[in-house]
Amino acid sequence: MVARCAALYAQTDEIQVYDGQIAAPEIFNLTLHNNFTPDGPTSPAFPGGLVPDHTLNGVPEWAYGVRPWMEAGLYLPLYSYTAGGHVLFNGLKLRALFVIPDAGRRSFFYGVNFEFSYNTAHWDASRYSQEIRGILGWHLGPWDLIFNPILDNGFKGIGQLDFAPATRLAYHLDGTWTLAAEEYDDFGHLQRFQPADAQSHQLFGVLDYSGRPWSVEGGLGFGLTRASDKAVLKLILSRDLN
Repeated sequence: MVARCAALYAQTDEIQVYDGQIAAPEIFNLTLHNNFTPDGPTSPAFPGGLVPDHTLNGVPEWAYGVRPWMEAGLYLPLYSYTAGGHVLFNGLKLRALFVIPDAGRRSFFYGVNFEFSYNTAHWDASRYSQEIRGILGWHLGPWDLIFNPILDNGFKGIGQLDFAPATRLAYHLDGTWTLAAEEYDDFGHLQRFQPADAQSHQLFGVLDYSGRPWSVEGGLGFGLTRASDKAVLKLILSRDLN
């Protein structure tokens, strides 16, 4: 989840914790991200920005397995459907994800993801931005513990990097179904974190289905501070295309 520090009431197209698993070499994958805010801020995070309340955000993510340790991705088109019935184009993103091979079969795994974004004026206060997302995780029997330390970069200096980590604790019921708790946080700029009540913290309950041809991830999130969306729904559909 990418939360821009313009006011910590951020729009986002992707609410997901990266687990180090990527498309196999020469395989194309499509992931459809959608999230809806039934109860959120009624004012934008910055002048001219989108109003989160009752807005649907989403994006198709097109991925290709380059090597056993690398996946390339394109997010296009980023879109929103607002409470007023307007369909908006929000920009595009390019992604390069590097991981230890066979992350899903290892007890400890790691990786790093780089995203480069072109943003429309209503989506982000910065025309160009970047995400640097670390991936650290452990498979402990039926349990997964995954941490994504994320730095959002608006190209305004090291001190202006925004720290917005994501964490996932999951329990595999069987080979198909998984229950998880996920937390998405935004502490603010590295040079000075926001006061606790002005930080964004959201806790999600998530249910995953790992099937064919589609895998499904659905969740309901609740804000833990006043600077968070009060309620958010997310749905992620994913499948290989060849």
